[in-house]
Amino acid sequence: MTLMREADLAEAFDHAAPVYDRLVGLDPGHRHHLRRSARRLRLPDGGAGRHLLDIGCGTGASTAALLRAAPLARITAVDASAGMLEQAAAKRWPTGVSFVHTPVERLAAAEVTGPFDAVFAGYLFRNVADPDAVLAAVHSVLRPGGRLAVHEYSLSGSAMHRAVWSAVCRAVIIPAGTVTGDSDLYRYLHRSVLEFDTAPAFAARLAGAGFRDTRVLPVPGWQTGIVHTFLGRRAEPGRGCRETEGR
Repeated sequence: MTLMREADLAEAFDHAAPVYDRLVGLDPGHRHHLRRSARRLRLPDGGAGRHLLDIGCGTGASTAALLRAAPLARITAVDASAGMLEQAAAKRWPTGVSFVHTPVERLAAAEVTGPFDAVFAGYLFRNVADPDAVLAAVHSVLRPGGRLAVHEYSLSGSAMHRAVWSAVCRAVIIPAGTVTGDSDLYRYLHRSVLEFDTAPAFAARLAGAGFRDTRVLPVPGWQTGIVHTFLGRRAEPGRGCRETEGR
């Protein structure tokens, strides 16, 4: 199948938005794993005095994870789907959280310019047409030393993990989406993961975009080898850098 992009994908998410939280709630690890990835940013002092950017925030699950990791931070959350943002904005948030309707590719046009102390991206990069351009945009809005955490479906490269992902999609994810009339979106989810970078390839993409101290960390449970946290930071002038990968 041809993967949906941009307007078609945003429209599909708009349609799925009213029931999206219920569907992802079928996976008991969904919010837990997002919180784990947000904690891996290791933001000190509860995020006090820091401005964070949540790109591809959807219905706000990633925003909530970021807020739990840094409850004193100011958070700007953006998404291309008006329907998903409507669901997010309807929830209760502290005054330091704001939502902006914009594709991540057009942050500057939406006056989302930073600089930010950290950027969090949950389940975003498979859905953009040009990941390298988005990484360049993220790098440009980070402060020197600013941190990036990407929480993403990115297969390890193992045939077993690829098979597990396809089996779960066919047995659970696509049938659940069919019940709500969103089968095309969840078939897209299946294919987009298979066609996206493996974890080592996305780590190399991060390094190529100028991120330093890169790390690839797994999540537990059945998604081990299927979902990873990718970490990196924007280099500070005059300081050495190193790249690492590990658990």
